[in-house]
Amino acid sequence: MDAHPVTNVDYSRFTAATGHPAPAHWDGGRCPAELNAHPVVHVTWDDANAYSSWAGKQLPTATQWEKAARGFHDSVWPWGPEMAAAKCNVKETGLATTSKVLRFQSGISPFYAFDMVGNVWEWTNTTSARNRCELKGGAWTSPLFTAEPSRFNDADISMHDDDTGFRCVSLLIPDLP
Repeated sequence: MDAHPVTNVDYSRFTAATGHPAPAHWDGGRCPAELNAHPVVHVTWDDANAYSSWAGKQLPTATQWEKAARGFHDSVWPWGPEMAAAKCNVKETGLATTSKVLRFQSGISPFYAFDMVGNVWEWTNTTSARNRCELKGGAWTSPLFTAEPSRFNDADISMHDDDTGFRCVSLLIPDLP
């Protein structure tokens, strides 16, 4: 599992290399420099899937995503059993926008993944209904209770919004010693 959601600078490399359309909010097809380290938003499931294929990865399943967030012991939150808005970018935090992907160090998951709660909803590779896929993790627009990693949320694959992004997972997992 990638350590953080795909950033704007990562996504700009993809659009430059492939000619894939940039997110609609990028002025002139370019991401504002102050948002380079923020997660890319306004991407559909197809955009996220195209990026992951280009990167030699894939979108995680909802099960993979949840395991990366909750760890081997299935903690309620990446940091443990207690709700703590100070460990993530959710509505209660009050930032009112995305944040840099490495900002919330104390909210890291047992698998060293950042932003598994808050910042942006993340597309998964799990179909929930025709033309719908699961989203995980909540966003800066979400109350903390809706961002609990085990909670269900989904959206039409054509949806894109200012609080929806994605992360990738490697296709091949190396053998561990």
